[in-house]
Amino acid sequence: MEYVYNFLARLAKNNNREWFEAHKDEYLAAKEIFDNFTEELIKEISRWDPYISQRKLSVADCTYRIYRDIRFSPDKTPYKTHMGCFIVKGGKKSQYSGYYFHMEPPESDNFLGGNMLYAGIYMPETKVIASIRDEISVNGDALIKAINKCKGFVLQYNALRRVPKGYENVEDEGWRNLIKLKEVSVCSNMSENFLFAPGNLAKRVSERFKYCKDLSRFLNRCVDYAMEGEGTTFLQQLNPKRWL
Repeated sequence: MEYVYNFLARLAKNNNREWFEAHKDEYLAAKEIFDNFTEELIKEISRWDPYISQRKLSVADCTYRIYRDIRFSPDKTPYKTHMGCFIVKGGKKSQYSGYYFHMEPPESDNFLGGNMLYAGIYMPETKVIASIRDEISVNGDALIKAINKCKGFVLQYNALRRVPKGYENVEDEGWRNLIKLKEVSVCSNMSENFLFAPGNLAKRVSERFKYCKDLSRFLNRCVDYAMEGEGTTFLQQLNPKRWL
């Protein structure tokens, strides 16, 4: 993975089409390494999260193009200088909770500001965040316990200023603060020592994400409830013994 990291650092200093085309082979080698890591991470997470199926989830479902969309951006540099993968049921565009790995050297575009792990739901649809808020309003302690189990992760507090309409009667202050969240996710920084330590990186990352499995379970049940009426939900397909 150090090869990928070094390539991204060099790309950050030479973010133009001429340099990229001259070093296309290096990019393809870096992409292959990252894709292999992603495939292995899918496999590792699928061992303990029943929402992640190695059979149904491909590397392409979880990774992103290196080419930036510059149509409406004042920054016209053509390439991303970070790499990430989002391991989530249905792929990176789904509404489910999942696990995002982000690698970004110091020389990069500071997309997120470093090497990080995220778990949770990002920018949920209205019906999904409504389902999460409904569940918090009657079972907020379960979410609090799940967040507290996310060892080494910090709750991302992107929230409304006031409790949204319909939840004013929720009395517990902790529950009210969670209901105000626009999305529910936790974050943990990764050091270069962690990234480049000997051994299997996918297993190390998976073990850290495993602390977040109860959070993801809570959120994904809410997504399933939100999706009811749109076909068979995952909860209806799930083996109850595996879930318990």
